[in-house]
Amino acid sequence: QVQLVESGGGLVQAGGSLRLSCAASGRTFSSYVMGWFRQAPGKEREKVAAISWSGGSIYYADSVKGRFTISRDNAKNTVYLQMNSLKPEDTAVYYCAAVETRSIWVAKYDYWGQGTQVTVSS
Repeated sequence: QVQLVESGGGLVQAGGSLRLSCAASGRTFSSYVMGWFRQAPGKEREKVAAISWSGGSIYYADSVKGRFTISRDNAKNTVYLQMNSLKPEDTAVYYCAAVETRSIWVAKYDYWGQGTQVTVSS
C-alpha cells in the first residue's frame, strides 16, 4: 500500500504560481511512476503530468506544457508540480497518483491522494 497526501493548493490570480507537493508513504517510493491529474467541475479527469522513477522520462499534457514542471525527490518520498503562468482554466482539484511500473505511459494508476483545490481567478 502507498498513501499519498497532497498539499500546496489555494487561490491565486491569473499569471501567478503555485507549487503542489505530494508526500508518499508505504512501499518503496522510487519504484513508482508518479502522476498529477486534475478534475474541474463537470469535466473528465485529465492527466496533467507524469514522471518516471528516475525522473528521466516525463510527460506533460499539451494544455500545461511550458508552464508546469513535475519533479520528484526520492530521498524525501515527494513529488512536486510547479505551476507557473496559471490561467482560470487551470482551476480544478489536483490529484497525485502512483503506480508501480517503469513506464510513464501507463493508463491505470493504483493509488490516489485525496486531492487539493487550485483556484485561479481572472
